Amino acid sequence: MRTAISVENVSFAYDEQPVLRNVSMTIEPGEFLGLIGPNGSGKTTLLKIMLGLQSPDSGTVELFGTPAGEFSEGTRLGYVSQHSTDADSMMPVTVREVVEMGRYAHAGLRRLTDEDHRIIDDAINTVEMAAYADRRISNLSGGQRQRVYIARALASEAELLALDEPTVGVDADVVDQFYELLTELNAEGITIVLIEHDIGMVSEHADTMACLDGELYEHSATSEFLESGALERAFSSARAVSSRPVTGGD
Repeated sequence: MRTAISVENVSFAYDEQPVLRNVSMTIEPGEFLGLIGPNGSGKTTLLKIMLGLQSPDSGTVELFGTPAGEFSEGTRLGYVSQHSTDADSMMPVTVREVVEMGRYAHAGLRRLTDEDHRIIDDAINTVEMAAYADRRISNLSGGQRQRVYIARALASEAELLALDEPTVGVDADVVDQFYELLTELNAEGITIVLIEHDIGMVSEHADTMACLDGELYEHSATSEFLESGALERAFSSARAVSSRPVTGGD
């Protein structure tokens, strides 16, 4: 089976300010990866490069065996960006209409069929938002909107779900439920790449973890990762260079 994501010697800089330096890692199908690191460490940039949304200055990235820049099967990918809930919170659309957007990407120009609507309903039910299907997304909480965006990805039958700090602004009592949903989706075979600031929470659910601060300090099974000292090295390095510019909410 081909790897879900392969990153080889990737480097990237903003205005000559290095952000990523020779990062190499492989994410296997079905993996639940928690990607952590200090502010400005390059996490968001790396995620965008992984998904083919940004090109590295050097190095290569493959998605399911295809160079990321040539990957044309976007429906296999679901991406919930760091600011999606803020950007879309005032959209005059309902939960169902947002989830339908994911199916339109899969269906192309043809009209949605009964099977498409069944898949849309299943996606909404999976994230437990059926009671809100006809509610405008602007009237939902941040955590509820995150569930809707995940449903949109499920409606497109995404095989890989990438989330950038999805629990920021989410009520604490909802976070556990959100992680339970991710764990269930991963158990069904969906690969998950999750940028998370709450190290304790992600370490309880992700089966692998990676720590980044410009360079990759460690990528291993969660139990091994927590004993590796990578967190201490990365965050100590960040404190040592805390005067450097912070870019892009990484």
